[in-house]
Amino acid sequence: MPTTAFVLGGGGVLGATQVGMLRALLAAGIIPDLVVGTSIGSVNGAFVAADPTADGVARLEELWRDVVTSGEMNENPVRQAARFARHRTHVMRRGLIPDLVSAHLGVELIEDLPVPFQCVAAEIESSASRWFTSGPIAPAVAASCAVPGLFAPVEVDGAHYYDGGLVHSIPVGRAIALGATDIHVLQVGRVEQRLTAPSNPLDVGLVAFEIARRHRFVEEIAEVPDSVRLHVLPSGSDRTPTASLIGQGSVAKVEDRMERAFEASSAYLEGTTR
Repeated sequence: MPTTAFVLGGGGVLGATQVGMLRALLAAGIIPDLVVGTSIGSVNGAFVAADPTADGVARLEELWRDVVTSGEMNENPVRQAARFARHRTHVMRRGLIPDLVSAHLGVELIEDLPVPFQCVAAEIESSASRWFTSGPIAPAVAASCAVPGLFAPVEVDGAHYYDGGLVHSIPVGRAIALGATDIHVLQVGRVEQRLTAPSNPLDVGLVAFEIARRHRFVEEIAEVPDSVRLHVLPSGSDRTPTASLIGQGSVAKVEDRMERAFEASSAYLEGTTR
């Protein structure tokens, strides 16, 4: 029997793109049997796994708007600087992500989600991937979202974790390993753009980081078995920045990315069913 997987990659505030893609998928009658996420994709993924309906995505859309307008994601730079001076490792409040998930998701344990869900984080001590497949959702998602420098490492079961995008930017291989036969990749637009050789000092770092972030996805895509149907949903955006920090978002930009992704992905899905 075919198994449909949604694979949600990282991308910070650009993750609003995935909300539009989710709306398009559900409007087309495509429901996941499995959800796999990394970084901001773990947040969006957990919410669709909790309620894979149009109403569930509508609540996720509203959550994104509320978070952007709440002020905490766009916290005063002076306060962030003071936090960095005090801790020397991060600028965002430690409990921000787990508090958000706990307050809005409505499910405490991964195994209690209606749709099977997994998210990944990078374990600092072992330099290995850890896939969270059971246990409390909030710390697992927080670990997957712990962007170095923005968030403090997240401690779970005595180990410390950084952002899952360090080890799996878009974990297609994990979905295949779990038996998925029909995979829908929800990305934020970066992989649609070819990289070019850097022309200034800033580009050197950004291009190097993007290669490190993207290469595993490129290799896994090339090795997808013929028996697996792979759909990389389009973002609908003409240009996606290589670097995206949480504080760069605005309601207008978030809504624009959602709508562009919805329209582009709807058109793509309509074409695949003709």
